[in-house]
Amino acid sequence: MSHEARFDSLNLTLPDAPKPAFVYRSIVISGQHVYVSGHGPILPDGSWIKGVVGRDIDLEAGKNAARQTGLAMLATLRAELGSLDKIKRIVKTLGMVNTAPDFYDHPKVINGFSELMADVFGVEAGIGARSAVGMGPLPGNIAVEIEAIFELA
Repeated sequence: MSHEARFDSLNLTLPDAPKPAFVYRSIVISGQHVYVSGHGPILPDGSWIKGVVGRDIDLEAGKNAARQTGLAMLATLRAELGSLDKIKRIVKTLGMVNTAPDFYDHPKVINGFSELMADVFGVEAGIGARSAVGMGPLPGNIAVEIEAIFELA
């Protein structure tokens, strides 16, 4: 099954691809790799999921924010490449979680993103290397920021 067909079968709703807010490109293609700049959890209505995980929002809300960040990233990939079928696989993810000092479940939060990528690209192509770290604060008090590297088909 193609990535686009798998995506369609999941009945997901993408937000509009976010535009760079500062001086950077949403993606850079170098050779066979697509470097995707940090994305946040933008909702279809243009609002953002905000808050400190472990203080303002709980683990499940943080995981949902990571999933929504993945949808924003898919929107960017589709807008920039024309189709998710141009992606061979995800190579590396860096997940940053806006966390309280005593919150230690960063990997569980970023699973929201990783599980979405596995659903859309399949287990073999959708699971890559990954780091999940706590940071604070993140820009605009967003709950999660994620950057990734993909390989082109």
